[in-house]
Amino acid sequence: MNKNELIGTVADTSGLSRNDATKAVEGVFDAITASLAKGDEVRLVGFGTFSVAKRKASTGRNPRTGEPMTIKASTQPKFKAGKGLKDAVN
Repeated sequence: MNKNELIGTVADTSGLSRNDATKAVEGVFDAITASLAKGDEVRLVGFGTFSVAKRKASTGRNPRTGEPMTIKASTQPKFKAGKGLKDAVN
C-alpha cells in the first residue's frame, strides 16, 4: 500500500472526502515527524511506538576501493510494533 492508497482507504472507511482524508493523513505524518524532530517519542497504544535512536560515529569501508572511511554520528527514527499490531498480523 502506498500513500495514495492509504488516503483512499481512509476516505472510504471514514466517510471523509478524498481532500479531507489527504489533510488528515498528512496531518498525522506531520505531527509524528515534528514530535520525533524534537526528540520526543510517539506512543499509539495497540499500534506501536515511534522513537529516535542516536547512532555513534563509526568507521566503515568504501565498497569500491576498500579504503576506510568515517561514518558520521546521526539520529535515526525507529518504530516498535505494539501488541495489537503484532496480534493482527499473526
